[in-house]
Amino acid sequence: MNMAQPLPRLALIAGPTASGKSALAMDLAERHDGVVINADSAQVYANLRILSARPSIADEARVPHRLFGYIDGAESCSAARWADDARAAIAAVHAHGQLPILVGGTGLYIRTLLDGIAPIPDIDPAIREEVRALPVAEAHTQLQQADPQAAARLAPADTTRVARALEVVRSTGRTLADWQAHREGGIAGQVDLYPAILLPDRDWLLTRCDQRAAQMLEQGAVAEVEALLARADIPPNLSVRRAIGVAEIADWRAGMTTRDEALGALALATRQYAKRQFTWFRNQSPKDWPRLNERNEIPPAIDIIMRAKG
Repeated sequence: MNMAQPLPRLALIAGPTASGKSALAMDLAERHDGVVINADSAQVYANLRILSARPSIADEARVPHRLFGYIDGAESCSAARWADDARAAIAAVHAHGQLPILVGGTGLYIRTLLDGIAPIPDIDPAIREEVRALPVAEAHTQLQQADPQAAARLAPADTTRVARALEVVRSTGRTLADWQAHREGGIAGQVDLYPAILLPDRDWLLTRCDQRAAQMLEQGAVAEVEALLARADIPPNLSVRRAIGVAEIADWRAGMTTRDEALGALALATRQYAKRQFTWFRNQSPKDWPRLNERNEIPPAIDIIMRAKG
């Protein structure tokens, strides 16, 4: 009698910034011969170790890490590119008989890897230019005619998403939701997934955000931003320049704000980002993924991977 081979295991630790994901992932890696694989859109960039709270050199020496700081800021990293790289990294870890441990807070990246990506063809440049030139109110009005469901779902002031939905339906003749219903390339069916979503007490989390912002200024984030701004090949429209903290520190160094104002702005931006991530993972991740919300009740890392599935 032929027995089906068990699927290779994949651990996932996700949640908002400053929630303790990295420490838990390293604990798990030490217990189970694991390799930590980045799933955070800012931590892919080599230019932002401090500002993106990437693992330290000591952390990287403690357990193997992959896809951290592997892209220069002169390039942009999309969810599709990262998912391709993550698939290759996970396969390589499995080939060595080790446990891949995805850790990060970028829900779009994680969903693209697991569920795949909609095969939307390239948008006609003329249509994109026309749509992107519209005031957002006009774009939303036109979206109501072209894709009423998207218009009802999206906030009328959401410039980026409204334009994306409108340009897709105009260029392809199909709605964005129609394309997204037929995703390709996801690995969810090829792995035995052990997920954990960290959703700690909000007051504790926001205090950690404030502490992290202060530590960043003390530990070299200013020099990191100055080096980034000095790069003529990294214009403001690239993703790395839009990372939290870059604009806040740049304004301070340009004399537009004080250090205290820069710190306040950085802390506020970090808090707001953590709140958005918290909401996304609480509402958008699958209902059967465990939510770990009490810090003193978060189980040891070994329990995440060894727990029985219901």
